[in-house]
Amino acid sequence: MDRRQFNSFSLSAVGLWATLAHQHAYALTLADLTNTDATKGLKAALDKGATAAISQLGVVDGFLGNEKVRINLPSYLEDAARLLRTFGQGARVDELVTSMNRGAEAAVPMAKDVLTKAVQGMTVQDAKGILGGGDTAVSQFFAEKTRAPLAVKFLPIVTQATAKVGMADKYNQLAGKASELGLMKKEDANIQQYVTGKTLDGLYFMISEEEKKIRQNPVAYGSSILTKVFGALK
Repeated sequence: MDRRQFNSFSLSAVGLWATLAHQHAYALTLADLTNTDATKGLKAALDKGATAAISQLGVVDGFLGNEKVRINLPSYLEDAARLLRTFGQGARVDELVTSMNRGAEAAVPMAKDVLTKAVQGMTVQDAKGILGGGDTAVSQFFAEKTRAPLAVKFLPIVTQATAKVGMADKYNQLAGKASELGLMKKEDANIQQYVTGKTLDGLYFMISEEEKKIRQNPVAYGSSILTKVFGALK
């Protein structure tokens, strides 16, 4: 074998080895992952998802300008809102809706520490179970773990934002009557609680949207651990 043939053979061998190594890396299954990798992958996903959701929602028009999470009046109060508009009170209705969404935008940044602490108590079984779950398993897990404490943190901020609007009291009066008639849930009959709940819904929704992206294309995030862990789920 002359030198040119040898060099060609060597390059082919290297290319074959690299191809096989690449295929092996993506041929991993969830069972092949170590406990450490599974947990690291989930922590990375949490950080990416939470950071992205908070950065999108915790700004002016983060809720108000996003139709997917925008907080509107409950459907049962829309008729009352339309009636108010016919009497020239449209600006007051709009002010109320704006204040609801501004309260949500102000509250969301408070979530980061709570979300981060939740993952610290996660077990290895939790991590692998979540990684092997559906497209929104991460966000569902954190909703279960953090919804109650986040509601406590969000409520005062939402209350402060809506307290400046006179229509907030009118909302509570109308919603209270609707609740008595069984037209809406009792927890939604108070504007502060209603907005707090919708804020949490929006937060977890945006985290789930980011999680779907990570699962579908982990390589795009430039993280080796995300690529390794979520690539194993393909």
